[in-house]
Amino acid sequence: MAKLGKRTRAAREAFAGKVDVTVAEAVELLKTGATAKFDETIEIALCLGVDPRHADQMVRGTVSLPNGTGKSVRVAVFARGDKADEAKAAGADIVGAEDLMEAIQGGKIDFDRCIATPDMMPIVGRLGKILGPRNLMPNPKIGTVTPDVKTAVEAAKGGEVQFKAEKAGVVHAGIGKASFDAKALEENILAFVNAVQKAKPTGAKGAYMQKVAVSSTMGPGVSIAIDSATGN
Repeated sequence: MAKLGKRTRAAREAFAGKVDVTVAEAVELLKTGATAKFDETIEIALCLGVDPRHADQMVRGTVSLPNGTGKSVRVAVFARGDKADEAKAAGADIVGAEDLMEAIQGGKIDFDRCIATPDMMPIVGRLGKILGPRNLMPNPKIGTVTPDVKTAVEAAKGGEVQFKAEKAGVVHAGIGKASFDAKALEENILAFVNAVQKAKPTGAKGAYMQKVAVSSTMGPGVSIAIDSATGN
């Protein structure tokens, strides 16, 4: 086994025994432990009591984090004519129709969010096997299939985060940077957990929110007490 570096060892020692802490305590630990030479991303993972293979237990949605993510989001938009112009004016990085579809089919996926006007869905639908596994497929339920491309692009650029439960019922996302002040990270954590709580599906049985954990890119994780994360 490779020897742990001093920084990693120190972070693990600081986190040792810290389980189900408050949101404020978790943020303090994360900021202390994020000592890499770059601005580490703060990530959150929620273990939910759902089986997303069943349609009535799928959890998905979006949340506008009050303090953004600290990440520059590249947005692609499927649109034509006036809607294409509207998307460009709103700050979209890539705008196209068949040409964009062909670029994606050719393996060029240099964007983090994909938006489409409703009339573009016959084209976008052909990309399901490529965009679906990457969680990039436009969907009306989360506002990425919409005639209002201006609002969708601005939301994506302004710190809106998409979330979707994976096979094991885990939802995860980046919710800020280590350089954020503690209050900003706390607010983002609470906003994200609240959005997932509101997205509870009708088929969820038993305890819905089972574990909340946060970590920095290079640091160990710490679990947050459910009542602290949900405000209960």
